[in-house]
Amino acid sequence: MAAVTPVRCSLTLLRRLPWVVSHRLQQCPRLQALGPSAVFHISTPHTSVHWRGFRCSHVASGQVLPFRLSDIGEGIMEVTVKEWYVKEGDRVSQFDSICEVQSDKASVTITSRYDGIVRKLYYDVDAIAKVGSPLVDIETDKILEGIPEEDVVETPAISHEQSHQELEGQKTQATPAVRRLAMENNIKLSEVVGTGKDGRILKEDIISFLAKQTGAILPYEVQKTPSPTADTPPKEKMPIMAPPAIQRPVFTGKDKTEPLNGFQKAMVKTMSAALKIPHFGYCDEVDLTQLVRLRSELKALAESRGVKLSYMPFFIKAASLGLLQFPVLNACVDEDCQNITFKASHNIGVAMDTPQGLLVPNVKSVQALSVYEIAVELNRLQALGSAGQLGTADLTGGTFTLSNIGSIGGTYAKPVILPPEVAIGALGKIQELPRLNSCDEVVKAYIMNVSWSADHRIIDGATMSRFSNLWRSYLENPASMVLDLK
Repeated sequence: MAAVTPVRCSLTLLRRLPWVVSHRLQQCPRLQALGPSAVFHISTPHTSVHWRGFRCSHVASGQVLPFRLSDIGEGIMEVTVKEWYVKEGDRVSQFDSICEVQSDKASVTITSRYDGIVRKLYYDVDAIAKVGSPLVDIETDKILEGIPEEDVVETPAISHEQSHQELEGQKTQATPAVRRLAMENNIKLSEVVGTGKDGRILKEDIISFLAKQTGAILPYEVQKTPSPTADTPPKEKMPIMAPPAIQRPVFTGKDKTEPLNGFQKAMVKTMSAALKIPHFGYCDEVDLTQLVRLRSELKALAESRGVKLSYMPFFIKAASLGLLQFPVLNACVDEDCQNITFKASHNIGVAMDTPQGLLVPNVKSVQALSVYEIAVELNRLQALGSAGQLGTADLTGGTFTLSNIGSIGGTYAKPVILPPEVAIGALGKIQELPRLNSCDEVVKAYIMNVSWSADHRIIDGATMSRFSNLWRSYLENPASMVLDLK
């Protein structure tokens, strides 16, 4: 009799065969472990047929493309990922916001160039992303023409945390907390004798081992000695021993090293260039009693318009009026200090302490703005600075800078010029101090100290002093600014 060949077919085909009706259809126990797909065994006197069901799976119609971080200009090679606007599985369209990145220049929002579904995010928040490396993988809705560019291959980092677990083919037994304590104190577990069950190393074993290495004295139990009796001759008195030293604590902290972020790198570059400039300083004090009174009268009016009015708009406008008389302070020089350019626009920068560090946005064209308009622009810049969203246009193009250290609490400072500018001023806090009035009477006055720094290559002390005196006169008599406002 010829051997019967097993026949593999679908359940539908089997049901259509007339000879199957008279046979028993039972589930094959040996194939039940293969998963949820149905597996059946059909036995007849002459044949043995195995049948397995089929699974249906969806095949993606598009292709997965890496969306790379393109060159955002100005020689920027890396950025910090500040916020993701999508997550894996989200559907995006062209020009939808993907994430926000921050360079040493400004914050930039990255938008999608494909329609599709986000399949992978390559970076966590606050991670450093390199220009040209993939940001996300996007599964497109349709296959795009052309071959996608090759991925950037990154060498996986090698872990530096290695636990000493094996000695002569035997593994040491210790909990993760004990292993971490040993690693932080540079102790090999293979050198420690465990006192726990089955030789398990305990925390006390690590502390004892460390004490033996460092010479620390551990607490011990005082043994009781029998008191001398009449028949026992008294022994000589032993010298008094010093009390045991306090057990030295095991310090588990470790140093933390982080790379400088974009704004910190920019500060390193700017300050290194600034210290090549020969600075000279000039300090003075300003009586702001009348300005304090004027601001208190205008503050409520500005708040009714939705604007917070501080003293800084008055300081900025007074500086702009002074720069009209002394344009050399609103100039810049080339790297070799061979040419000087007098700037027509007064773009006065304001140093701000933000969560990202020191930033210096500037108010453009102050010479054409009123005090109220300056206050509106300052409110906008301060809101963007607090949110870390200052743009390149806000941070570049400055011609003169004021730094309000008094908002934090300082009185005097030695400000550093921001090249290519040639002058900067630091404003101290406003203090209530006793002063003599015109009648030689002691009165309360609101005094602020100012510290100027200037580029001594093109600015002399007399020019800086005359500018400071003019600026001070506008603030001590705010009504005088009305005559020169444009």
